[in-house]
Amino acid sequence: MPEVLTIQVNGEARTCAAGLSLQQLLEHLGWRPQLVVVEFNGAILPRSRWSEQPVAAGDRLEVVTIVGGG
Repeated sequence: MPEVLTIQVNGEARTCAAGLSLQQLLEHLGWRPQLVVVEFNGAILPRSRWSEQPVAAGDRLEVVTIVGGG
């Protein structure tokens, strides 16, 4: 049975499989990574690092969707 982690996403406890990168986690949770900004454990993480940033138990993410307007 795969290992499952508990993380905080926008203040809610969520579970995910162990071994995911931040990019994979966002896609798994249904976000389009090109349309969000992520605060990862209190710091804005550059999008260029998302594919190499591992997600671990207890990590805290705040995900904000970018909304276009005109």
